[in-house]
Amino acid sequence: MREPLDADVLDALRRVSTATVTTQLFARGLRNTFMQGLRPLNPGHTRMVGEAFTLRHIPAREDLDVLAVFKDYDHPQRLAVESVGPGQVLVMDCRGQTRAASIGGILATRLLRRGVAGLVTDGAVRDSPFFAELPLPAFAAGVCATTNLARHHAVDLQVPIGCAEVPVYPGDVIVADAEGVVCVPRHLAAEIARDASAQERLEEFIQSEVDAGAPLRGTYPPDEVTLRRYEARLQDPDASR
Repeated sequence: MREPLDADVLDALRRVSTATVTTQLFARGLRNTFMQGLRPLNPGHTRMVGEAFTLRHIPAREDLDVLAVFKDYDHPQRLAVESVGPGQVLVMDCRGQTRAASIGGILATRLLRRGVAGLVTDGAVRDSPFFAELPLPAFAAGVCATTNLARHHAVDLQVPIGCAEVPVYPGDVIVADAEGVVCVPRHLAAEIARDASAQERLEEFIQSEVDAGAPLRGTYPPDEVTLRRYEARLQDPDASR
């Protein structure tokens, strides 16, 4: 049983960008963490932080994946929707296959009412106009009206998966904003949250310096003089340059 994620860590990750998070992960040797090609389905709801609840698909087989399987409430897709917990993110491995949907509006509504933090799939969704209005952060590689059974066979819950070629383990921390989705290994979440917050505070200062006409040399990256000025600004935010 995993220890719950600290609320302060989650709050800090909600305030930083995926760009900053990927830089912090890169500094620790992790280069493959951003889920390339996934876009938000509702631009008004893009901020998302929560632990990953995973669902893995394999290619569909015609004799198994027929409409009648959806009469089984324990079908892995339906079971995943009913099992993902409040504050978690349902992350689906669809092998990057977008020629059939991986989920639709009814199941997404159920996720919303269950209090999940969001939805991520490297496949497609159907009912995309509905998703565009749904107040649930949802990211996908595409849209497709075709039912998932045409291409996808849901098999495993809560196992390591690949989503958009990024490894995701159950319990990892998923962070998203308007730019996309990044996966943070759970054991690094606290230090990434801390250092990403510090990085953004410094970069906000550097941005203001550059906007005021400062050259890159000595400013970005900051030299000792700039860093001293930054530290002084931290002590007295109203101080002039």
